[in-house]
Formats: sequence, structure tokens, C-alpha cells
Amino acid sequence: MMLALYRGLTTAAAPLIALYLAERRRRGKEDAARFPERLGIAGRARPRGPLVWAHAASVGESLSVLPLIERLGRTRPDLALLVTSGTVSSARVLERRLPAGALHQFVPVDRVPYVRRFLDHWRPDLALWLESEFWPVLLMETAARGVPLVLLNGRVSDRSWRRWRRLRGLIRPLLAGFALALGQSEADAARLAELGARHAASLGNLKAAAPPLPVDEAELARLRARLGARPAWLAASTHPGEEEVAARAHLRLRGELPGLLTLIVPRHPERGAAVAESLARLGLRTARRGAGESPGAETDAYVGDTLGELGLFFRLAGPAFVGGSLVPHGGQNPLEPARLGRAVLFGPHMENFRDPAAALLAAGGALGVEGEAGLIEALARLLRDPAACEGMAEAAARVAGSGAEVLERVLARLLPLLPPVAGEVARARA
Repeated sequence: MMLALYRGLTTAAAPLIALYLAERRRRGKEDAARFPERLGIAGRARPRGPLVWAHAASVGESLSVLPLIERLGRTRPDLALLVTSGTVSSARVLERRLPAGALHQFVPVDRVPYVRRFLDHWRPDLALWLESEFWPVLLMETAARGVPLVLLNGRVSDRSWRRWRRLRGLIRPLLAGFALALGQSEADAARLAELGARHAASLGNLKAAAPPLPVDEAELARLRARLGARPAWLAASTHPGEEEVAARAHLRLRGELPGLLTLIVPRHPERGAAVAESLARLGLRTARRGAGESPGAETDAYVGDTLGELGLFFRLAGPAFVGGSLVPHGGQNPLEPARLGRAVLFGPHMENFRDPAAALLAAGGALGVEGEAGLIEALARLLRDPAACEGMAEAAARVAGSGAEVLERVLARLLPLLPPVAGEVARARA
């Protein structure tokens, strides 16, 4: 009944949805040139052969599925590979990082005519869902066509758990449609099963199998030469309020650490100008990469407000603080700095990455900090003692390097769900 009600509401609200999408286009939240894809109108021809479709909500989920897409392509070269996502930023990242031959499309808005148009064109043979992007129409229409659905890296946060327990009539039939529901952790798998997933398990976190974030080596060399031996630390993927904490930490530490440079990469690059203004009001001399500026000898803070360059900033820093963790957001991925051999710091709000955060803490590759004072204390310790910082970095890298087997375990569960290769079909018929 709840699913029927949802379908009815999306039909009745069609004019409001059109207005909402028009406003998103006006604000640059939609790609105007590719907007028909959001209405289920394909921007590319469907390749021949069996097609695997992976849906990832945004940048983080898109990056986590890339190693699996690449591995599927190598294992089954006959497969066509399609990745969908819903944000302009994820489309730009995937444009640069998708394996050769794989395609990207924007996911259709969750209305019956758009979803059916999308499925009629692409006719997937296997659908992979990342984390917790449960669009009811898209899931139910895909399952109704007999397409095997697999949930990868399924995540049920504390807040989602409370919400879905109140909406069991909606979530239970959606989760029951998955042939396999793989949680990021055993706790996630247990919650998925409790909410209605029939075949829930945990094979590990796919984000542990991701490759290091890429970098432009020439630009890295240029900035390293420009910074010289200056001590530097990074506040990565920050959310509102965290940049001011980083600024105050800089002001407290710069007297005892001459030349200190604070690197700040906001989670959403469009906030760059506002972040720089906020830092300037606190007394920091600031340069913005998004404005084409480079840090000078007098620069206190360098704001990395560009897309896809987090790998550059991790490599420039000593210790790296992971944002979204001093505010109640749930944290960002601590394995990204760990994979690049950086000592990792994060605040108390790491609910979205509970298991990797715990593994890093247990191995001595990370420090948990309580608020501004805790961050200042941890930074002072690590920046004054490069050997201690290096020891933490090595421990973090060991934890981050242990995830390759996750990819193989997931692949082994997916291959039986795929159509056999053409040669195997022919031999079976003979």
C-alpha cells in the first residue's frame, strides 16, 4: 500500500517535480546539456551483449564501485558496463576515471514513465546498487523485469535505522527485491536482514579496495617545490563550522611552528569563496586554488576548492584531519588519507565509517579528537614529532592496504548472477 501511495504521489506531483527540476537546473545542480537523461532519455546507444548497470548516488559511492567495474570488465570482456549517478560532480569525476568502454548516464528521476523509458533502452542483465540509494520506483520496476538486483556496501546509519523501522511497509518490499544484500559491516548486514533483506551478508567494505586518489604529478612537484620544508596539515572534506575550527587551530599553533601552512578542502567546492572569507575574518592570509592562486610564503591557509584534487592535497600534507566528524554528519572516508600514507585524525562523529575508523584506531594509524582543543593537541604532537607522525602514517597505510581481498569476495558472488558468455551457451547447446 505504501509503494502504491508513493507511485500515486509521484504521478500527482508531476508539475511540482518539473518545477523542482527546473530550479535545480537554474542553480547548476543539473547538467543542462544532458538533462534529458534525468527523464529517462538515453544519451548513448546501448552496447551489444549483456549489460551490468551500477547505480551510485554521488562521488564517494561512484569512486568505491570503480575497482569492481574495472575488475568485471577484465574478467568478462563481453560485458557492457553502465554507471549511473545523480550529481553533476559525480558525472565529472566518472568522466575522467571510468575504465575504457564503460559508460555513464544520469539516473532517471523516480517517476514511472522516466524509469520505464530508461529500462526499455538499457535492458540491464544485472543491477548493482551502492550503499543506501533506495529509490522505490526504480527498484520495483527493475525487479519486476526479472533483473537480478544486488546491494553493495549497504549502509544503514543510526538515523536511517530509526526512520526505516517506522516505514517498514515501504522498505521491506524494496529490500526483499535484492537477490543479495551485502552490508559494509556485520552490523549493517544484520540491520538489512531485520528490515526485510532475504539474503544479507557482509564481505567487507568495498571502499577498502579503492585505489589511491589520483594526482597530477607535475602539479604536485610544482607545489612541493613552492612549499619547501614548511610544516603543513590538511583539513579534508570539511563541512560548515569545521573550517573555523581549523583556522583557530592554525592561529594557536603558528607561533610555535614557524611557516605553518593549513590546507583546507571543503566537501563542496562551491563553498570555497565563502570559506576563504570566513578564514580572512579570523585573521588568516588565504589563497584559493579555485581562483587560480598558489600559496606564497605569507599564506596561512590554502583552500582547495576544486573538483577531483583531494589526492593532491593529501600528498602535500603531513597529518590529515577527516571532515564531517566534528559536526554530526557521520564523517568522511578515513581510508583515503590512510591509503596515501598519512596519519589520520577525526572527530567523534564517524558513524558512516565506524568499522574503518575503529580499525585505524586499533592499529595506531589514527587519533580520535574531541572538539577544537583535542584537534589542536593532536596536531601539535604530530607536527612537533615527525617520527611519531611517520609511524602513524605507516600503520594507517597497512590498514588501508588490507582490502584487496574484499573485491575478490564480492566478484565471486556476482559472477554466478551473470548470463554465461556466448561460447559457454553454444557449448551447452551442443
